[in-house]
Amino acid sequence: MAGDAIVADELTYTYVNLVAVDHISFRIAEGEILGFLGPNGAGKTTTVKMLTGQLKPKGGGARVLGMDVSRHAAKIRGQIGVCFEQTNLYEQMSALENLELFARLFGVKEFDGKALLKRVGLAGREKERVEGYSKGMKQRLMVARSLVNRPRILFLDEPTAGLDPASAEAIRAIILEERARGATVFLTTHDMVEADKLCDRVAFMNGGRIVALDTPHNLKQKYGKRALKAKVQTPSGELQDREVLLDAPETPEMVRKLFAGEKVITIHSEEATLEDIFIKITGRGLEG
Repeated sequence: MAGDAIVADELTYTYVNLVAVDHISFRIAEGEILGFLGPNGAGKTTTVKMLTGQLKPKGGGARVLGMDVSRHAAKIRGQIGVCFEQTNLYEQMSALENLELFARLFGVKEFDGKALLKRVGLAGREKERVEGYSKGMKQRLMVARSLVNRPRILFLDEPTAGLDPASAEAIRAIILEERARGATVFLTTHDMVEADKLCDRVAFMNGGRIVALDTPHNLKQKYGKRALKAKVQTPSGELQDREVLLDAPETPEMVRKLFAGEKVITIHSEEATLEDIFIKITGRGLEG
C-alpha cells in the first residue's frame, strides 16, 4: 500500500503583512498527481517553495518523503525535481551542457542527456545555446532538467504556461509517464482543463487557503450540474437554445416534452467544468 509522499500540517507563510499561505493541511500519496489550482497570487508558488526548502514556513510544517523539510531540505532536494514557470537556465551554455551540469550536481552516472532532450521534443537542438531558444523550448528544457535525477516527486509550477498546443500536450504526456513510473507529481496551475485531464485530485487555492480538495469527479458531483443542451428550430426558422437539467425527478418528462413539442436540431450532454465550480465556491474567476 502506497504511503504519503507529502504531508503538510497547518503550513503558513507571510510576507510582511500579507498572509500568502494560511494554515493549509493536506496529504499527497506516492504516485499521485495533485493539482494545486487557483489564480495568480493564490499562494500556489509560495507553497511549492516551502515544500522544496526554498522558504522556511512561518508556521506549521511539512514532511516530504518522510523528512521534515525545514531540517532536511538538502537531502530532500536530491530526490525531487522542480520546474518553475520562470526559467533559470544557463543561457550561454547549450541545452545538453545544462543537463549534464545538473547530472553532475546530482551525482547521476551514465546520464543520457540526448535521450532526455528527445523526450521533451528538443532532438537536433541539443548543442545550440539556450539564449537562442524560444520561450516554449526553454520551458521544455526546464521540464527535462527537472527529470535529470529520476525524481521521486516532481514539483511543476505552471509547466505549460505560454506553450503552443503541441508543446503543452507533450509536457502533459511526460507528466503521465512519470506518474506511471511511480513518481508523485505536485502540479500548480490556473488551467482547469489541464488539471481535469491530469490530476487524481485537485485542491482549490484562494486567498492563501484551500477551499476545496477532492477528485475532479467528486467536485463536479457535489457542486456542479449536468444538463442536456439542445438547439431547436422555431416555426419561423430561428434557432434557439434549450436546457434540461439531468438527475432531477422531472427529467424524463422534460426530455419527452422537448422532443414531442420542439424540432430538435442538435443535442448533447454537458457537465460543469472545474472552472465553473471554482467560481461557484470562491465567487471569483481564475484571472481575478
